[in-house]
Amino acid sequence: MDALKAIMTRRSVRKFDVKKPISKDVVEKILHAGMSAPSAVNQQPWHFLVIDERALLDKLATVHPHAAMCLQASLAIILCVDESMGPYRPFWVEDMSAATQNVLLAVRACELGAVWVGVYPNCERVHGLQKLFDLPKSVVPFSLIPIGYTDVAQHEVLERIKKERVHHNKW
Repeated sequence: MDALKAIMTRRSVRKFDVKKPISKDVVEKILHAGMSAPSAVNQQPWHFLVIDERALLDKLATVHPHAAMCLQASLAIILCVDESMGPYRPFWVEDMSAATQNVLLAVRACELGAVWVGVYPNCERVHGLQKLFDLPKSVVPFSLIPIGYTDVAQHEVLERIKKERVHHNKW
């Protein structure tokens, strides 16, 4: 699938076929895409925690109030930032957002479904995931992405451009 089609047809999917596992090859493609995101001064401050054990996926739904879809997901990826990396710390939110978007687009390109479940900056969610996965103190979970095969339609291109929000050379 080409990049523009993946962008234009990507949807937030919360319904998955729990019986259909995702191959290691597909997971590697998704991770590679995430790690190909731009980052401030190429610091690449991210870590990717891949969760594919059923018991842990189910626990995610109890730790995060909006992660019930993990009960159906084949896997989830938690994108984490290591705050101890590099002098460009103020830009890690942008770095992690770019990596999260790359993961979502790679998931769509692989004809899977996913949804960005926010973690940072909610302290309760951050601490819940840090505790559940025994993360080092400098590692902050940024986003949670449940992933799986789905029958949710993601083929239609929706008309989302709002011309009144486009400005040329001045406001």
